[in-house]
Amino acid sequence: GQSSAEGVKLLEATSSKALLEVEGKRKELGMGQGATVAGGAGSAPASVTLYADSEGHYFTEGQINGVTLKLLVDTGATTIAMNSGDAKLANIDYKKGERVAMQTASGLVNGYHVVINTLKLGSLVMNQVDAVVLDGGFPSYVLLGMAALNRMEMKREGIALTLTKKY
Repeated sequence: GQSSAEGVKLLEATSSKALLEVEGKRKELGMGQGATVAGGAGSAPASVTLYADSEGHYFTEGQINGVTLKLLVDTGATTIAMNSGDAKLANIDYKKGERVAMQTASGLVNGYHVVINTLKLGSLVMNQVDAVVLDGGFPSYVLLGMAALNRMEMKREGIALTLTKKY
């Protein structure tokens, strides 16, 4: 709480979370959650930096159609994949999507191809992103696959993964 860097002040930290003050607003980050770097007109492209958890996975909170959901960076996934409950929360009428068969690590499953209107990771915003919705509770969090990741430059340094919007 004594000093700040680039408008960010650490107020409190435990082994599972940190309480920050960013530009006068308090923000709590759990282990593995990312800190954002704003990108606006006349500045560098929007980016977000994520930090690996103890198992090396990059989890973050993001917004799909304005609804906050837990996401996992998954370079092995062709598209964004989400369960039907998350799709309903994000106001996606997935049953109107094209029915598709998908090969997953768990085997062949049926899903519905949809297009997400808005995907937001910190200050990074993408529109019209392909996704697949699977009936039921799998996956338990949204898999951020290559349909979104291909629109970003990915740079990894140690446990930090910085995603920067290309277009």
